[in-house]
Amino acid sequence: MTQRCEWCGEDPLYVKYHDEEWGVPVYDDRTLFEFLILEGAQAGLSWITILRKRENYREAFAGFDPEKVAAFGEDEIARLLDDPGIVRNRLKVRSAVTNARLLLELQAEFGGFGKYLWGFVDGRPLTNAWRAMADIPATTPVSDALGKDLKRRGFNFVGSTIMYAHMQATGMVNDHVTGCFRYREIRGKG
Repeated sequence: MTQRCEWCGEDPLYVKYHDEEWGVPVYDDRTLFEFLILEGAQAGLSWITILRKRENYREAFAGFDPEKVAAFGEDEIARLLDDPGIVRNRLKVRSAVTNARLLLELQAEFGGFGKYLWGFVDGRPLTNAWRAMADIPATTPVSDALGKDLKRRGFNFVGSTIMYAHMQATGMVNDHVTGCFRYREIRGKG
């Protein structure tokens, strides 16, 4: 029997996400932006709720193209707030547009959003060795520093907890428990 991190349960969508995506190092700016929007949307909700809306988010947010989202005006924001396929929270929707604009500034300054983010872990995934889910922290000094720097630059929905979830999802940190079959597979990537 395949052993997985217990958080994914048995929901096929969650299992697929766990088995194929969570913790795999991501360097592509568009995918990193996607997770920034999705993690911000997830605040106060369950991740499975966001996974179920993910395709709707892709359509609503122009395939997570930061340049297109940065150009969204009041008409596009109103459209998003009327879209039942996404989380229609005014602050979260507006922050996605603001964050897209600020992300473009980071790209110009650092040569890419990925270069900026991965600079917080010296360009290499951090590998932990947690035996149980209860051992995994919600934040770390790295996510504290990352969230603080993003907030200083004007980003929203980038607190330490959200940024640690972002780091886990995009493989900046391998937080699969050691008994999970993905732990060793992910450890060799990056």
